[in-house]
Amino acid sequence: MFSSLSATAAPTPDPSVRDVTLATFKADVLEASKTALVLVDFWATWCEPCKQLTPLLEKLARASKGAVKLAKIDVDRNQPLAQQMGVQSVPSVFAFYAGRPVDGFAGALPEAQVKTWIDQLLAQTGAVGGDEKAGLETALKQASEFVAARDIATARAIYTDILDMEPTNAPSYAGLVRCLIEEGNAPGARQLLDAAPPALLKDKAFEPVRAALELMEQAGQSVGQAAEFEAKLAANPADHQARFDLALAHYAAGRREEAVDQLLEIVRRARTWNEDGARKQLVKFFEAFGNSDPLTLSARKRLSSIMFS
Repeated sequence: MFSSLSATAAPTPDPSVRDVTLATFKADVLEASKTALVLVDFWATWCEPCKQLTPLLEKLARASKGAVKLAKIDVDRNQPLAQQMGVQSVPSVFAFYAGRPVDGFAGALPEAQVKTWIDQLLAQTGAVGGDEKAGLETALKQASEFVAARDIATARAIYTDILDMEPTNAPSYAGLVRCLIEEGNAPGARQLLDAAPPALLKDKAFEPVRAALELMEQAGQSVGQAAEFEAKLAANPADHQARFDLALAHYAAGRREEAVDQLLEIVRRARTWNEDGARKQLVKFFEAFGNSDPLTLSARKRLSSIMFS
């Protein structure tokens, strides 16, 4: 039996259990609940029922393999948060998913009842539960979707959480490199990639990010020069080097479709120009985008149509 909650209130490296304040509530509850069920436990050092419930919630969160996270809030130190949540007594527990509260209860419940409540919420919300491999795959998929939606901060948080639990997870490490690339931080991405353990770099997850970084470094020389290359093309539409440079300038500016269009136009006009340079550059684009990217799929079809027409 715990004589106080001082031990459970101490910071812990376990990513499933966090001590939360007003300053960290957004990241540790609202953002975290986009990929897991987050239980917010309002407790106090003087609360006897808390001494049974809080350790139980910690145990269940750790056993969930990432499906459930516990955010512990000391009401005495975080009264504004408790007031905002309408906490009238402790312990009070709120469940958050997708950035909003979905359920809650007050008082110390038996373990079986708490576990049933959590299982029901996992089923209702669609949060990942049970199978560790499935949970990991879902988290990686969600992180990738956040990158595509330009929510880099959330994607980075997911990748970081996964690496906290599994430091040798190659897709998550590669994902962090991708986040830096998407932010336009080529030097930071290169530094992080070069610091990766050699064993991790053998994983195929690094192939697209390596290609994307190389493209970013290549295209960086053309940043802000699109107008210059467009003027050259207006004067001479057969200036394939200007069109190639324009494609790189578009890529550097994040205009992927325009970049692909210019390279396809070179292939259409002069298929063998610069030793098949435009087609080879397109292949680099496809590697960077990923084989399942919609733009890769559509561009491959267009390239095949040109090549075999």
